[in-house]
Amino acid sequence: MSSKPQTSKPGNAASSREDRLKAALKANLARRKQQARAKAGEETEAGKDKDS
Repeated sequence: MSSKPQTSKPGNAASSREDRLKAALKANLARRKQQARAKAGEETEAGKDKDS
């Protein structure tokens, strides 16, 4: 009987999990920065309208 070769090793799974977490964190940080910039832009636009 032949057994299937294991393609994923225990150490490899931890590494891929870390890679996924890093990518998710980076995407989340970028999204939050973008939201903060948009919010700051809205506040400055609103401030300009009130002064007129």
